[in-house]
Amino acid sequence: IEFMPLDADGIWTNDLVVPVDEILARVNDACPVEPVERTSAPATRYRFADGSGSLGIVASVSDSFCSTCDRVRLTADGQFRNCLFAVTETDVRALLRSGASDDEIGAALEGSVASKWAGHQINRVHFIRPSRSMSQIGG
Repeated sequence: IEFMPLDADGIWTNDLVVPVDEILARVNDACPVEPVERTSAPATRYRFADGSGSLGIVASVSDSFCSTCDRVRLTADGQFRNCLFAVTETDVRALLRSGASDDEIGAALEGSVASKWAGHQINRVHFIRPSRSMSQIGG
C-alpha cells in the first residue's frame, strides 16, 4: 500500500510516497511479476512469473482507482464514509439511536453514496486531508 495521507502522526507528504512504478521496479528486480486482470478491488494484482505466488499493490496516490471504486466504510463509532478520503460522514449511530426507520437509514446511505466524489483530489490543489487517521476510520 502506498503511503496515504491518513497517518496518525500527520507527517504525510507526497515526497514520502513510494509510487507504484518504483514498487514494481523493486519487486521485478528481485522476482519478475506479470499483471493479473484488473477487478474492482483496490489492489492491482500481480503474479510472480515463476508461479511462486502473487501480490497486490494499492496505489491510491500515484495511480488512483476512484472511477472504479465501489467501497464504503462504517467506522467503529457509527459513521458512514462514502470514500476513504471523505471529509464528511453520515451519522448512522445517531439515526439508529433516534429510532429512524430502515427506509430513513437507507435513504441517508443512498444519499451519501450518490454524493461520492469522482476522485479524492490527492496531488491536486483542492485536496483536503481527512481529519481521521486510517486506524480511526478502519482499515
